[in-house]
Amino acid sequence: MSSKSGGAKRNTEGEKVIADNRKANYLFSIDEIFEAGIMLLGSEVKSLRLNRVNIAESYASEEDGEIFLINSNIPEYKNATFGNHKPKRKRKLLLHLREINKLKNSSQKKGMTLVPLKLYFNKKGIAKISIGVGKGKKLHDKRQDEKRKDWDKQKARLLKDSN
Repeated sequence: MSSKSGGAKRNTEGEKVIADNRKANYLFSIDEIFEAGIMLLGSEVKSLRLNRVNIAESYASEEDGEIFLINSNIPEYKNATFGNHKPKRKRKLLLHLREINKLKNSSQKKGMTLVPLKLYFNKKGIAKISIGVGKGKKLHDKRQDEKRKDWDKQKARLLKDSN
């Protein structure tokens, strides 16, 4: 049985990562990470399986006691007939009540944001999203992170050369 990955990569837990928000770790300091399911239409799942999604500009928000993913772009599935979806519609995230309350309380703190980190299919083939609770970094924080990463690279290079 062969499987086409179509560009998506499986990580060590058997998850097939569809979209990764790399900017999130650069722009935000992430405190906590939650895993949530997503309510999707059939044509959206088909688009996800083709790795056609963008979560870089999206965020999560609490409305009426529920958490929604806003501004995520899942393009229309070309082979869908009448049941196609709107690419940038709000999508409900599936979480336990205590997780919703925790996310709601932490997002109401000053400067805290709910940021999608990655979108993936788990081992069972169900679409999941990792949501991080983060605070926006200032410019000097970003510079410190870059310096630390550069130093770690140089240190690894020096240790490799000395062996």
